[in-house]
Order: sequence, then structure tokens, then C-alpha cells
Amino acid sequence: MLPEDADRATLLARVFDPEAGGPCVAAVRGDRLVDLTRVAPTTADLLERADAAEVARSAPAGRAWPLAEVVGNALARRFDRPHLLAPCDIQVIKACGVTYARSLLERVIEERAKGDPSRAAEVRLQVQQAIGGAIADLVPGSADAARVKRILQAEGLWSQYLEVGIGPDAEVFTKAPVLSAVGLGAEIGVPRDSTWNNPEPELVLAVTSRGEAVAATLGNDVNLRDVEGRSALLLPKAKDNNASCAVGPFLRLFDAEFGIADVRAATIALHITGTDGFVLDGHSSVERISRDPLELVGHAMGDHHQYPDGIMLFTGTEFAPTEDRDEPGMGFTHRLGDVVRISSPRLGTLVNRVAHSESAPPWTFGVRALMTNLAARGLLDDTR
Repeated sequence: MLPEDADRATLLARVFDPEAGGPCVAAVRGDRLVDLTRVAPTTADLLERADAAEVARSAPAGRAWPLAEVVGNALARRFDRPHLLAPCDIQVIKACGVTYARSLLERVIEERAKGDPSRAAEVRLQVQQAIGGAIADLVPGSADAARVKRILQAEGLWSQYLEVGIGPDAEVFTKAPVLSAVGLGAEIGVPRDSTWNNPEPELVLAVTSRGEAVAATLGNDVNLRDVEGRSALLLPKAKDNNASCAVGPFLRLFDAEFGIADVRAATIALHITGTDGFVLDGHSSVERISRDPLELVGHAMGDHHQYPDGIMLFTGTEFAPTEDRDEPGMGFTHRLGDVVRISSPRLGTLVNRVAHSESAPPWTFGVRALMTNLAARGLLDDTR
């Protein structure tokens, strides 16, 4: 689950400790996870510090857990033992959509197919022939993009997805409530009534209240294509369901070994294995993103919108599965028990198993529970 250069990485995690009845902020140091909760009760607190990387590497720590044991508990879903949680906590979870040309085309296809997967193959051919080449190399918001928009509008081919894909304004939405993201090993959820859905493997930036990207991790922006395809106004229903947002396994803090240049060069790989023997591989290359990751941060927050606890920002995906799983022309959709692995060499691997949102463990540990727990542990005392 670790990055390939873990010995040089500054990695932050959250560990659920049954003895404390709540989460602990922890750093990876060698083969151990060390407790930094007395230094920073939340990851948001730690990320706000200018010396966050140094604190993670060398601040005096409390107790420690064997790293392999905590990771193993998460993967085996032994939640009565110390295990990894999503590494973010009180940050707002935001996401950007249609930030790659391929995923942009798939959103247009969903829209024109009205969420019906049986029409996707036919519509895909029509859309690719009509506009595929027109948008591949456009810079969003540029004069060339405005010219293509006028041409497509004249031909009756304009779409709300093209507007955010090549127009001046990025799509930014709230993916999930604060504290609702699941971590390594947890089930990811799709509602029982969804018949066309998929994972969205993405690079996720941790951004401070000052709008500074200070860390990166991996995320799965689980999406219901049948729901969003019916109407973009159903985006909240398509995106925000129980266990529909996975983040982790660790936050990699920016330091001398890893920074925004490495983010821009990252490749995100996806591997799905089903209980039916189905296997699917895909990837996203951040180098092909249509808007720079820091530009996306600027669209999400700034003078127009403040986030005092910071944000976790999903930056979009190039991956849009079109391979048929069942009947020809029906494309891909999840089945129960699918194991989804999202990985990047310098960020590690996030593994989750697909379940119905209705049967996945319900989200019960919210903001009130966190504050109550931290207060009971004496972690909100200003004199600590």
C-alpha cells in the first residue's frame, strides 16, 4: 500500500483507535505509525502549520502501532482493532469534473443517451465523429475554445459538459460531507437501483485555508452514470451516497522529495477484479489534464469562497470505462464484490470492495461525535 519511495516520503494517516473510541492523527516512520494527536488533534490542524512536514517526520510522538498490522486490519475489515481511516477529516470534500477530454466526451454521451447504457455505443460514435477532434487540444477559456463553442452551438451540438470542459469556468462541486469519506479496505457503495455506474480514480489535493496545496493522495469519486445522464441536476444523487467517496491510503506531504511538479507528472492506475472473473485496467495521466491542478484550486476557493478548515480537492479523471461487461453495447458497470485498486507509484495504493450503499456500514461518526471524542480525550484544551 506504500509509495515505492516510502523511505523518502512524508506520510500522514488517520488511525481509528478502539481504546480512544476515535481517530488519531499519525505519521509513518519506518515500520510504525506514530501518534501525533497531542500535537495536532486533526489532520486539518497539522496541514495548516508551515512546518507540517517537519512535525510529521520528527515531532515527539505518543504511542505507536505496527504499520503492517494497522494496514492489515484495514484490508481485512477488522474494524474492532486499530485500522486506517481516510486521511482527511474536517476538510470539505470538493471535486472537479470533466477535466480531461476523454471523460468530457463520456459526460456528453451520458447526457445524450439520457442515462440509458444500451444507447451509449451508438451515441459514442456520433459524438466522437462530431466533436472528438474539435476539443482534444483546446485550452479551456481560450479564444480558440470560444470559437469552437460558437461552431458547435451553430450545429446544435453544444452541451453543459462542454461548457465546463472548455469554457472559462471549471465544474466544482461538493463530493461528500465532512468526515464521510471511507479509507483503505472499506466498502465503497453504489445504490441498489443503479444499473450503470463506475469508479473514478483521481488524484486528490489537500489544500489549506490559505488556498495552498500542501499534500496529495488518491481518491475514488464513485459515480452513477445512469443518474447523472438523466439530468445534471441529479449530480448530488449521482455523487453523494453512503460510502461513495474513498480517500487514501495516506496523505503525502509536499517536501524536498515530492511537490506539485510530481503531482503534474503523476499517473493514476486502476485495476478492477470481479467475483465473476472480470478484469478491467485503466489509467489517468495528470499530464493530460485540461486545467492545471493549481488552477483548479483557484476555481474552488479564493476571494469568492473561503474554507477555514481547508479542502480535499478531487482533480478529475481521464478514465471512463467503455468495455462491455455483460451484453454487447452495454459498457461497464460495477457488480457487488468488485475489488477496486487505485494506485500511483509515489502515492501508494487505495483498495476497496464494492457493496450496496444501503448495506455498507452506515456513516455515524460525524462532526459532533468527533468534537465530543476529542474533548473527552483532553485534545481540545488550548494549554496542551
